[in-house]
Amino acid sequence: MEHRGRHSTPSPVDDLRQAAHEWAVDDPDPQTRAELEAVITAAEGGDPAAVADLTDRFTGLLQFGTAGLRGALGAGPNRMNRAVVIRAAAGLVAHLRQGTETPFVVIGRDARYKSDAFAIDTAAVVTAAGGRAALLPEPLPTPVLAFAIRHLGADAGVMVTASHNPPQDNGYKVYLGDGSQIVPPVDEQIADRITRVESVASVARAESGWEVLGDEIVEAYLTAITAVVAPDTPRDVRILHTSLHGVGDVTVQRAFARAGFPEPRRVPGQAEPDPDFPTVNFPNPEEDGALDLALAAAREASPDLVIANDPDADRCAVAVPDAQVDGGWRLLRGDELGALLASHLIMRGVPEGRRMANSIVSSRLLAAMCELAGVPHEETLTGFKWIARVPDLHYGYEEALGYCVAPDLVKDKDGISAALLIAELTAVLKAEGRSLQSVLDDLHTRLGVHATDALSVRVSDLTDLGVLMDRLRAAPPVELAGSPVTDADDLSLGDGRLPPTDGLRYLLADATRIIVRPSGTEPKLKVYLEAIEPVDRHEDLAAARERAAARLAAVRAAMERLTALP
Repeated sequence: MEHRGRHSTPSPVDDLRQAAHEWAVDDPDPQTRAELEAVITAAEGGDPAAVADLTDRFTGLLQFGTAGLRGALGAGPNRMNRAVVIRAAAGLVAHLRQGTETPFVVIGRDARYKSDAFAIDTAAVVTAAGGRAALLPEPLPTPVLAFAIRHLGADAGVMVTASHNPPQDNGYKVYLGDGSQIVPPVDEQIADRITRVESVASVARAESGWEVLGDEIVEAYLTAITAVVAPDTPRDVRILHTSLHGVGDVTVQRAFARAGFPEPRRVPGQAEPDPDFPTVNFPNPEEDGALDLALAAAREASPDLVIANDPDADRCAVAVPDAQVDGGWRLLRGDELGALLASHLIMRGVPEGRRMANSIVSSRLLAAMCELAGVPHEETLTGFKWIARVPDLHYGYEEALGYCVAPDLVKDKDGISAALLIAELTAVLKAEGRSLQSVLDDLHTRLGVHATDALSVRVSDLTDLGVLMDRLRAAPPVELAGSPVTDADDLSLGDGRLPPTDGLRYLLADATRIIVRPSGTEPKLKVYLEAIEPVDRHEDLAAARERAAARLAAVRAAMERLTALP
């Protein structure tokens, strides 16, 4: 045992050990408690790696923000675990009880590790506080939870999911009673309530008393969203679908059957939920390699379309046949799919007074389409917590494969209703002897080639994100890839239309746009690029696309140099 002199003061390491011991005693989960005790023992034995690990686990409580909580599973306040979730649930209930003594909270979860436990802990906290908690009947897509909140008249919703994050992560997403994600200042108010929770032991938890909803809530969701497709449009379309080991497969199959489409073929080995995501390095359809199995299966099955959902099925990705690329299939960029869905909705007719919206990092093509069609358009900050709040929204999207095609039903991105709508458009075009690519060709010919790209700078230390942003603010570029920077906006100061956000926006003399921002959900800096190339009516569209691609490549190389870590 270590003895200190009368006048000695505890060292930072001593304080760390003491905090870790206290957390372990308060941890209700035997698994994470044993995990933490093993790290404490190794740290007390002088293992520097264990000391560093313990320090990282105790660098404050996992931050609650507009995305709720998201982080690696493990023991300690800076990880996702039952102790952190119970505190979060207590903070949420305390916030809700400022408006009602008996808050009603609907709770959903995906199939990741600990999701069931986190959902039950939340229900137990809500019930013990005198509220009403209702659990979705099984692991289900996030859009089902977002729909259920308004359908049931709840005061809030909680979705336990890490969406498309790697297998070691989990998360805790909070929705308001109107079915939208939380925004400031609500996130700060809930975070403040969380910090007032003294210990897990101080939080009352019921052993029973919450509801478990039946399949009727899924039925209601399916009935609602299948109405996004018209009853009299063609249904002859062959779909290959992957849920990337997430929870979307069964709901997608039921949705397509309900809407009258042929049953989508499944990608072998990826349909069943699996928290290890064994066939992908990263379960995000945006990531290189994530759809390799799906595209290989497409080359065998020759469908009209490949549709992929991320693990909680709120995102939708689409690949189309393309003889000009290796392998014969091309994954559409998020902006391309966003424009295709918008074009379909515009052709069907946008009701008077309704508007379309996209985030500032998404393509400017939607704004040009809306101007041409006489449809009001709005630009928002990044994230559906902002897009879904646009008044009278008819359609909204962001380039990260998020699409809201039925905001009156699901006030968030919904990869299942988006899949139905793109399947309908494909079937309509197929009946006319056309393709999705022909629609993009028409849009680019009329409104100019809008070519987009993005790059990410992953960091192991989150402080590096601030270092990179500070460096760019201190020395903003005056030219990029040979084109002068005509406007350099620090978005943290606001621009008169949008609230301040941590980001930088550059507009070049040739109309190329660059936006730089830290990711809100992952440890990386994101750089978004867009080049607009007019199409001369006498020239080949391919030539304009080649010029746009060359400009994007040059700007990308310049931004890679500017954002390189030492």
